[in-house]
Amino acid sequence: MDDFLVDTHTHLYLQEFDTDREAAVGRAVESNVRVMMLPNIDSKSIPAMNAMAQSFPRNCFPLMGLHPTSVREDFQEELSLVKEELKTGKYYGIGETGIDLYWETKYLNQQQVAFEEQIKLALEYSLPLIIHARDSFNEILEIVEGFRNQGLKGIFHAFSGDPGIAGRVTGMGFKLGIGGVVTFKKSFLAEVVRETDIEHIVLETDSPYLAPVPYRGKRNESSYIRLIAEVVASLKGTGYEEVAFKTTKNALSIFNKLPDDIKS
Repeated sequence: MDDFLVDTHTHLYLQEFDTDREAAVGRAVESNVRVMMLPNIDSKSIPAMNAMAQSFPRNCFPLMGLHPTSVREDFQEELSLVKEELKTGKYYGIGETGIDLYWETKYLNQQQVAFEEQIKLALEYSLPLIIHARDSFNEILEIVEGFRNQGLKGIFHAFSGDPGIAGRVTGMGFKLGIGGVVTFKKSFLAEVVRETDIEHIVLETDSPYLAPVPYRGKRNESSYIRLIAEVVASLKGTGYEEVAFKTTKNALSIFNKLPDDIKS
């Protein structure tokens, strides 16, 4: 395995890329970002996500799940569609799912139920779980810890906790998704990255959101993973090549159903 990079979380199928999607994938591959994982949002995003995966079958790989901010009264209908899609066997993870209490708390109970059901799907299909946690670590950790020792694995996407929470997360076998926020001046993630063994870290963009410096505030894209890797290398006191190699190895251990020729 060479030092190619993996973007473990990118929404390149969204409308922000409608004018240059192929070029954005090309820039990523040119930057040695060979694998891009596409997390789902809800029923509305499935067609565009799958179309992109079909257009770039060697680079873009879809996940299936229901985003917590899309959980409403009708969430069971949405989950039914998720379950039907998973039967096709063409997805590489469950997500993104989780709990988001930043925008509102009205649907907390529904989010908790939806999250638990998607954890069970991850276990049923032996797929990694991609967790969205925003203002909700206590609620999420309580649920996830209830499934301890059942073989659950995955990524806490756009990790935003402190080193103590990072320790709890990695102690359960999950990786920390580190993205553009780590490049921000005085980023709280700097301490987390310094204190966390590289074996627990994967890289992500969450494009088109959370672009790294010097593109902060602009549209993010998968080619910017290299900028994130360089900052992680600096924080860890090691070389870019080591970060590229190890974070890619970590990502491929999580997404272990990717085609063998992609992983080699």
